Amino acid sequence: MARPGIRETDLYLPVKRLLEGQGYTVKGEVGAADVVAVRGEEDPVIVELKAGFSLSLFHQAVERQAITDAVYVAVPQVTGRASYRALVDNRKLCRRLGLGLITVRLSDGFVEIHCDPEPYRPRQSKPRKTRLLREFVRLVGDPNSGGATRKRLVTGYRQEALRCLALLQQAGPTKASEVARQTAIAHARRLMSDNHYGWFERMGAGIYALSPKGVSAIEDYAAEIESMATARPPESTTETIAAQ
Repeated sequence: MARPGIRETDLYLPVKRLLEGQGYTVKGEVGAADVVAVRGEEDPVIVELKAGFSLSLFHQAVERQAITDAVYVAVPQVTGRASYRALVDNRKLCRRLGLGLITVRLSDGFVEIHCDPEPYRPRQSKPRKTRLLREFVRLVGDPNSGGATRKRLVTGYRQEALRCLALLQQAGPTKASEVARQTAIAHARRLMSDNHYGWFERMGAGIYALSPKGVSAIEDYAAEIESMATARPPESTTETIAAQ
């Protein structure tokens, strides 16, 4: 987001000095480009200037890639935790788009290059992929609307806890092994022992019942429990996944 009172032209001279220090001849507003730098027979370097990160900035920079691979975006350097998070996220986006990223500290004109333009080589995370697919399998039915706020999401862990809860309501105090068998949740004992939501109460060696919170949860989540009862349950899993 652009900061009030900052103009794109405030970035020009610091960026120009940086490139001239590397042996480039630099000119502003050449054709549609904010900054063009040329050195010998090399491909030109193009820098798009903006008072803050925006979708239009990335649109313009991607358009310039039809001219040269050496395209940078330049924005003012800002401070603060949220600004740093935005810088990290936008640096990742620049790398995915094959763009370079420059920030300019307007107080003294200090210029920092955070990444150079280069082809993006995606690297997938197998552990993250495994966690995603495991959670997909654990979810009974389709309880969440895509795009919903994460604070209200129904997770596979909560559904498993609710399935144990519903069984204990019907059967009363029950051995954990029997809960695991009837719910097809292989790690039911550990789930009830961890008692993330405070719904379970240990009555004896390996025997669990509903806690007062669990009794209340039966009413609070009645619609969700009924919905799971009519949906096809996931296959039994032998791993315990951390509570979300």
